[in-house]
Amino acid sequence: MDTRSTDLQQEYQKRFEGTDLYRDAVWRILCVDFFSEYISHNSVLLDLGAGWGEFSRNVQAGNKYAMDLNPDCGDRVTGHSTFLHQDCSTTWPIEDAVLDIIFTSNFLEHLPSKDLVEKTLHEAFRCLKPGGKIICMGPNIKFVHGAYWDYWDHFIPFTEDSMAEVLSLKGFNVVEKVDRFLPYTMSGAGGTRAPLIAVKLYLKLPFAWRFFGKQFLVIAEKS
Repeated sequence: MDTRSTDLQQEYQKRFEGTDLYRDAVWRILCVDFFSEYISHNSVLLDLGAGWGEFSRNVQAGNKYAMDLNPDCGDRVTGHSTFLHQDCSTTWPIEDAVLDIIFTSNFLEHLPSKDLVEKTLHEAFRCLKPGGKIICMGPNIKFVHGAYWDYWDHFIPFTEDSMAEVLSLKGFNVVEKVDRFLPYTMSGAGGTRAPLIAVKLYLKLPFAWRFFGKQFLVIAEKS
């Protein structure tokens, strides 16, 4: 196992220890009550930067891939997704125009350079079918400000506009752009855990996003 994989493994274990069940329950709600609107049950889907695989385990799709450098991800998506243990900025072991959906949440900001973000999006464009969609979610530096740097592995500050711009530069057509979506963290780390019923209600009340949302949501398609 290389150093980057070991570091990621240790970071996740220290940061999210004891939150497994809560995180999984939150992602089940997000997948069923929100993201299912964009993903059909027969979609071919890639969970990019899958982490501990919460999205992969809870989303319904015909065929699923989960990509991450953290080896723990492979164990956690077994039986749900095909695990791709690799650097996302290198060539993906997926043929051209195969994927219907690429989903990435709180991941691209962890890449060490903008060049690597662009290389990753190049691969995303290549592997998506025409009309296929990439769904990007992440902390919006406009609203989290200095707290963004409380995470040692945050490198690239994004806003909804910069995310949309780089997608456009890589050939995508942006179809939805939300500056405030989810709160900054939904992990339950540090003992802060919203009741699950509150998570369900929040998704149904977009006006509340204006007060609590600190993550962007940008959706683009391969035209």
